[in-house]
Amino acid sequence: VLFLQIVHILNMTSAKIVSFLLHPEESLHSLQIRIEFETGISTGNQELLLETGICLDPRKPASQCVIDGVRGWDSYMVYLFDKSKTVYDGPFASRSLSDCVNYIVQDSKIQLPVPQLRKVWAEAVHYVIGLKEDYSRLFQGQRAAMLSLLRYNANLIKMKNNMVSASQQLKAKLEFFHQSIRLDLERYSDQMAYGISSEKMLKAWKEMEEKASQCAQAEDIGYLDEQIMALHTEIVELQKSPYARRQGEVMESLEQRAIDLYKQLKTRPPDHAYSDSTDMVKIIVQTVQSQDRVLKELFGHLSKLLGCKQKIIDLLPKIEVALNNIKEADNSVMQMQGKRQREIWHLLKIACTQSSSRSLVSSSLEGTASAPAATWLPQSSSGNVPHPLSSMATPEDGENFVHVIEENLNYLELFSSILQEARQEQNSSMMVS
Repeated sequence: VLFLQIVHILNMTSAKIVSFLLHPEESLHSLQIRIEFETGISTGNQELLLETGICLDPRKPASQCVIDGVRGWDSYMVYLFDKSKTVYDGPFASRSLSDCVNYIVQDSKIQLPVPQLRKVWAEAVHYVIGLKEDYSRLFQGQRAAMLSLLRYNANLIKMKNNMVSASQQLKAKLEFFHQSIRLDLERYSDQMAYGISSEKMLKAWKEMEEKASQCAQAEDIGYLDEQIMALHTEIVELQKSPYARRQGEVMESLEQRAIDLYKQLKTRPPDHAYSDSTDMVKIIVQTVQSQDRVLKELFGHLSKLLGCKQKIIDLLPKIEVALNNIKEADNSVMQMQGKRQREIWHLLKIACTQSSSRSLVSSSLEGTASAPAATWLPQSSSGNVPHPLSSMATPEDGENFVHVIEENLNYLELFSSILQEARQEQNSSMMVS
């Protein structure tokens, strides 16, 4: 018997407890099917919470519902919630009275023998204690719902911080991108007249600027931030609410009064005296009324908790969508920035190529200016000899210029001597004739 594993599940939608004997190595899904059969809540809508607000892990066996050890195993509860409902219709009807307790409630002034009255009052005390325990278990279920809500809220705050951080980074990158592309467009316009121009690239840059303006829409998360802050304020108010704390003081005092009244009855001698149950019935009625009041407050507060939790569940996908949009916009901005920088470097490459081409053209023009002069030079036994008349037009630097002048002077002296000899020969032939 001690090795049997029994799980007690408190259905928060009906305030009733259902118990199951767990089979060895039974899966949680198998247990949920049995719960669906008993409660009518489908497996997809079941939310099973431990007292700490942790939801049961579907990957683990059903034995996670049972605590280790003997002490407290029979009073440990798992709290069942219906995820399809956010408003619970409590308070629910109080537990039913036994026949004998109902008998004295119907007529509290009826006289009963003391021995018989002891049995009836013992059941009455048990009933009052049961009402208080019912409230305590439901309050623990509300507390588990609050702890679960706080876990969801912590996850929401974490995602919200990631979203805000990503949005701020995107905003900074967009500001940098806009400033840099404006500067690039200004510098590009300044050099178009005498430098490089490309209408296709200019159009692409302007399209980048427009696309960056569209990316700025992704950083607008103000509407989500407002909803999250309003929800956070609502959760704080729920935590501060007096209904978030145990309200069973009146029921506990009535429980103690019922116990004391029963003790007084036990001290009376078991004679043939008779007595009525007016005082005990008064305690029973007050306890039922008190439970009805506190349960109404409890389920009203629980409905608000579940409503906030549903709002968080609805917000989480929106935050994920906003995060994905921000990441896509961030990647788009970085790609545009990289593309523009590659185009700038391509422009620089073209400018350098054009500058080198111009240098080569000027050098070739200088070479062609000196090449025709060499064709006028006569050939000699020692090789190519520059012509004295054409060489004067070719030199540019000082040393070449002096060298050419010296060569021209030598050729002039040679030409003069040849001319003088020719004239002497002509004169001699005339004298002979």
